[in-house]
Amino acid sequence: YTRAEVARHRTPGDRVWVTHGTDVFDVTDFVELHPGGPDKLLLAAGGALEPFWALYAVHNQPHVLELLREYKVGELSPEDASPAPGDTRDPFAGDPPRHPALRVNSLKPFNAEPPPELLTQSFLTPNELFFTRNHLPVPSVEPGSYRLRVEGPGGRSLSLSLAELRGRFPKHEVTATLQCAGNRRSEMSRVRPVKGLAWDIGAISTARWGGARLRDVLLHAGFGDKPPSAEGEWHVCFEGLDVDASGTPYGASIPFERAVSADAEVLLAYEMNGRELPRDHGFPVRVVVPGVVGARSVKWLRSVAVSAAESPSHWQQNDYKGFCPSVDWDSVDFRAAPAIQELPVQSAITEPRAGAAVPAGELTVKGYAWSGGGREVDVSLFFFWTWRAAFFFFERPQRFFFFAWTLWVFFFSVAAGAFFFFVCKAVFFFFNVQPDIFFFFWNLRGFFFFAWHRVFFFFTR
Repeated sequence: YTRAEVARHRTPGDRVWVTHGTDVFDVTDFVELHPGGPDKLLLAAGGALEPFWALYAVHNQPHVLELLREYKVGELSPEDASPAPGDTRDPFAGDPPRHPALRVNSLKPFNAEPPPELLTQSFLTPNELFFTRNHLPVPSVEPGSYRLRVEGPGGRSLSLSLAELRGRFPKHEVTATLQCAGNRRSEMSRVRPVKGLAWDIGAISTARWGGARLRDVLLHAGFGDKPPSAEGEWHVCFEGLDVDASGTPYGASIPFERAVSADAEVLLAYEMNGRELPRDHGFPVRVVVPGVVGARSVKWLRSVAVSAAESPSHWQQNDYKGFCPSVDWDSVDFRAAPAIQELPVQSAITEPRAGAAVPAGELTVKGYAWSGGGREVDVSLFFFWTWRAAFFFFERPQRFFFFAWTLWVFFFSVAAGAFFFFVCKAVFFFFNVQPDIFFFFWNLRGFFFFAWHRVFFFFTR
């Protein structure tokens, strides 16, 4: 069979085919028996198993391979050509390969999110499944020639190689969730259309980041705990190595006070979950600003500058800002609104998926919750006209600033034939809570969708 023929078998109605190595398998009859649930196996339908098995090493066992062989229906044709090489004139031709489970919102530039059912399988999101938000082509960086510029007023400057960044400064690690400002934008579009990628609930992920504290680097470059001048608000501006057709790089900035705060834990990260940064996530160095909108965590970092003004970048000045519902594209003035930094409290239900038919008995409901700024959150669920507290997957550290999400679970027993919905809401440390409705939070860019998350489904026998 050719890969194109295999790709036509993606649903139980068309039969579910997968490949492993050069072998082709019809696993339709195994879908409902899959220990991880049918939804997990269907993610690989019509394609290769290897990318998924690489994430879950339990599959690489002799008995699993023996079971798989029972479903073999053939082999891949030797004439089945490999994918054609990318067009070298295409600025995106050098982008890295991506995991097939990611749900793509745009190919060029590449923007994708993990399926909800994989999002809360582990506290740390596997690097391959971490949501990807790119604004421009992914740069190809030679680590041996990489230099990071640090500069500011008074002629102070510093140039660091990757080896110097690793060797001169203590390695610091922080577990932090990054979230796109447009997470759940597809729900806001149901009220009134907005411009932007139609993110579902997966434009959020969590990793253990390792690198040098931005604070340490700035102090080493001659900048103290205080801004260079007491006049006005100072900023730290970042530029990436990713550029548009005119050579203009992606850029963003954060307030100086956050950059030098020991509590804020801003990193110049070169590791992600104990491994070298993947290309899609900023290799060789990126900024990680915990508790702040992901747009400020600039990837492929080439410069850090202390400045009396915010970054002049388009993405700081004319995007990633919030407006009231009465502002539309014919009346918007981006310069009049402040740039987004911290995000509101957020939560969502990841399992079961909306519209799913689930078997009667004990139901497991899963989800995540997170609060911008690093405040701890609590979660409750609404069903059958009552609210119940959720249970947490992982013990949370006893500290004020906790920049990672909370993963929660709820167990519920129900009889067959019911049809109803669950609603989740999160409350953070200062008792700020997600609003129940979102009609009055509409904005032309579709940011800040943080209303209660509602999931409808029904129970079968």
